[in-house]
Amino acid sequence: SEEARAAPPQWDRARAAVAFDEASRPLVHALKYRDDQESGILMARLMQRAGRSLLADAAMVVPVPLHRWRLWRRRFNQSAFLAQILAASAGKAYRPDALVRLRHTPSQVGLGHDERRKNVRRAFAVPPLEQGGLAGQRVLLVDDVMTTGATAGACAEVLKSGGAARVDVLCFALVLEPHHFHI
Repeated sequence: SEEARAAPPQWDRARAAVAFDEASRPLVHALKYRDDQESGILMARLMQRAGRSLLADAAMVVPVPLHRWRLWRRRFNQSAFLAQILAASAGKAYRPDALVRLRHTPSQVGLGHDERRKNVRRAFAVPPLEQGGLAGQRVLLVDDVMTTGATAGACAEVLKSGGAARVDVLCFALVLEPHHFHI
């Protein structure tokens, strides 16, 4: 698209297992809000198929982090759960601490693309102790749902600034019509 050529994404490649719709929404909500690990296992299996080449090329798998207050409230990071399964299945390093969320941002639900980008700007960082481990590496960033790509873009930018050679993104579901916010 014209917009993508004018402002290309920060990541190198991205894949989603499914579209976010009436069939996938219950799985996402079961994992995200009810800690239903069986749903997460199914989601990860579908992601393995969709992201086979991304997993094969990755040196490490990194989840999109939650801010510590959101993690405390939810007790569970669904992206970390998916990333851990994917890393183990592919024999790749699981690096949950390679990326941290510095600031607590409001929920992205209901925000447009520009608002989402502003919301996550400077929200992520690579801890100084992790930068050496990223140098020249191919990173697979994992998230449950991609709506506009703002979160993935912010994470990819920080990972590359921290030394990663490539950042690919693998998510379970892609929202096909981001202007119809239905997460």
